[in-house]
Order: sequence, then structure tokens, then C-alpha cells
Amino acid sequence: MKPSNIGGQAVMEGIMMRHKDKYSVGVRRPDGGIELKTEDYKCTFGKSPIWKKPLLRGVAGFVDSLVIGTKCLMYSAEIAGDEEDEKEKEANASLSEEELQKKKAKEDKMFKVLLYVTVAISIAVSIGAFAFLPYVLASLLRKVGASEVIVTIVEAFVKLALFLGYMILISRMKDIRRTFMYHGAEHKCINCVENGLPLTVENVMKSTRFHRRCGTSFLFLVMLVSIFLHFIFVLVPVFWIRLAGRLLMVPVVAGVSFEIIQWAGRNDTACARFFSKPGLALQRLTTVEPTPDMAEVAIKAVEAVFDWKAYLKQEFGLTDQQLNRNENEL
Repeated sequence: MKPSNIGGQAVMEGIMMRHKDKYSVGVRRPDGGIELKTEDYKCTFGKSPIWKKPLLRGVAGFVDSLVIGTKCLMYSAEIAGDEEDEKEKEANASLSEEELQKKKAKEDKMFKVLLYVTVAISIAVSIGAFAFLPYVLASLLRKVGASEVIVTIVEAFVKLALFLGYMILISRMKDIRRTFMYHGAEHKCINCVENGLPLTVENVMKSTRFHRRCGTSFLFLVMLVSIFLHFIFVLVPVFWIRLAGRLLMVPVVAGVSFEIIQWAGRNDTACARFFSKPGLALQRLTTVEPTPDMAEVAIKAVEAVFDWKAYLKQEFGLTDQQLNRNENEL
């Protein structure tokens, strides 16, 4: 397997794919067609080269994935849902071009506000549920004389139980299961290319749905890294300082986890495979075997941002004849 630097995310009835400074969103419309949108990738923190430094790039990448991911989810929900109703069409038909532009500008502004509010709430809830809550619950053991070391160990088990319980719960929801099927299609599409196969529905469907650079693996790694780093606060005597310290450690945890998962994704050593195993096991919950029409959406999303033919020629030495032989399968 040779890394292609393609990344992605499942959205409602579709897939977002990103490569370098471009990302695309492919969504299956209610009428059966595929809606495809491509946009430039822009770092939330700006163009400063400091955000490309080790550790800091992990923080920037984590925030960017939330912002872009939420934006793509909101877009996909709009496309995959019901089409514009008759009242809305009539209202727009009665407006002048200038009024329509003002209305669109207002809607775009409201969309951005809603986007960043949603991301902020998501971050706050995630930190509260998986950083603060486990420690607060584990701290109740002090009432029976438990030491800070025991509290921190119990915190680790509570954190993992909450995370795994949440994953198991949502994996059983019907709508989420369809999203996890698109998640599987995303992984299969990337694995297909990175294993030197032409990007056809047939090749995508026979590829594995597990990938080491998955966001699920990243989240699980965040859990593990935070468990180890939180032992730093065992000797801190004040409860509120220990609690605040966990908040301050969030960027460090994200940065370290990002570096580990990027390293594991680029290497095929025994050590890299060992660190990848827990995340790959968890993907049995967050990825589901997709249908061929889902693979088709994934292919369209990849082709919008990535020249897979040039990649296969360069990395695997495939010829035009070998590539063209498979074109009729798309």
C-alpha cells in the first residue's frame, strides 16, 4: 500500500473527499442522481506556516476536520432531504435579482454563524463528556479513601467505557448505519487506489473497508494518549487545577495523536501495525459494507479532487492500456 494523501468523511447519503488544497462532496439526490460540489480547502487558522509544524498541525487539522466536516454534513442534509417546497419556490419567484442576492447573502451569513456555533458546541460537549465527566465520576472514589493514582486509573476505564458505549449505541441506529455504509465506501475507495487498482465500482467493492488513517482510529488514539498524559496530574494536590489541566492538555493530546496516526498511515512496519490494531478493530463498528451505488458516489468524489490515473502510473507503473481497460466499469 502506498499513501495517496486522500482523506475523507461520510456525510448524509454521500461522501466528502479531500486531497491537498481541494475537497469535494458527493451526495446521492432523492431522484437518484449524484450532486457533486468542489471547493478550495482553507485552514481555519489562516495561511501561517506555523500551523504546519509538528503537533500544531494536529491541532489545526482537528479543528479543520470539525469545521469542514460539519459544513459538508449540513450541505449533504440539504441535498439528500426534500427538494425546495412549492411555497419557497413561489416566494423566490416573486423576488427581483437584487432581492434574491440579498436573501442569499443573508442565508450564507446565517449558515456561517450556525456552522461555527455547531462546531463550538460539539467541541464543548466532547470535552465535557470524554474529558471532564470521566474524571468527575472517578473522583467520587475519594469518598472511600482512593488515592489519586487509583482515581486516574478508574478514570481511564470510565472514559473508554463511555466512548465504546457511545459507538455501540449509535452503530445500532438505522440512519447512522447508512452513514457508516458510506464510511465503508470511502475507505474502500481509498484502499482501492492505494493498492494499485483502477478506480472502478468492482475494484472498490472488493477492497477492504478498514484503513489506518481513519478518523475513528484517531478518536480512539486520542482516548489512549489522554489516558497516559493525564497521569502527569497525579501529583497535583488541587482538584480544580487537575481538572483545568485536562482542558489545557486537549491541544497537546490532539497534536500527539495526529502525529502517531500519520506515522502509522505512512509506514508498514510491525510497530505501526501494532499501534493501528485498536483503531482498526473499532472500525468494525463505524464502517459497514456499502452497496455499489455508494461506491459510485465515492468514486465521483475522489475524481473531483484527485487524478488517480496519474497516481497509478507514477506509483505502480500502470499503463494507459491497463487503465482504459477498466473505464467501461465506471
